[in-house]
Amino acid sequence: MSAHKTFRFTGWLALVLSAACATQSSAESTALADPPRKIRTSKPSAAVLEQELTPLQFDVTQRNGTESPFSHPFHDSKAAGIYVDVTTGQPLFSSKDKFDSRTGWPSFFRPIARGVVLEKTDKRHGMVRVEVRSKIGDAHLGHVFDDGPKPTGMRYCINGAALRFIPADRLVAQGYASYAPIFATK
Repeated sequence: MSAHKTFRFTGWLALVLSAACATQSSAESTALADPPRKIRTSKPSAAVLEQELTPLQFDVTQRNGTESPFSHPFHDSKAAGIYVDVTTGQPLFSSKDKFDSRTGWPSFFRPIARGVVLEKTDKRHGMVRVEVRSKIGDAHLGHVFDDGPKPTGMRYCINGAALRFIPADRLVAQGYASYAPIFATK
């Protein structure tokens, strides 16, 4: 191959790789900071949710599905902010209570407040587990286990597809001002 053709090929390869990286970065940014939405006080209809959610989000939250481990950017995100129910926008978890469980799903040692999630016995798939659902949206979130870190010893193993992330610096703008003090630096 001539030097000129090698240079053109290398330039083309660099262009393709930079476009791929930009696409991945854009997808991660979208997953980590969605645009503002109305915070709902009741569960929307299945028809509304089917229009608003991706097929995976709908399957997880409405059909008790499970995303593949390590498939969602939230599993290893260390960004400061809160995680809300993708169906209602109700606050569920804080990044301050998030930890790396090495399971491939976002894990928290407690919900952001008492009463925002419900725990139900789940006997599906030949196991007995404790399912976690959002209280207002009744969305399937994941499961809770008693093998988490201190101070609670709990591991809320949550599907990233069931969550929407609100960055700490956007809490006020997106209607979550009451949670901003959690992230105020001292």
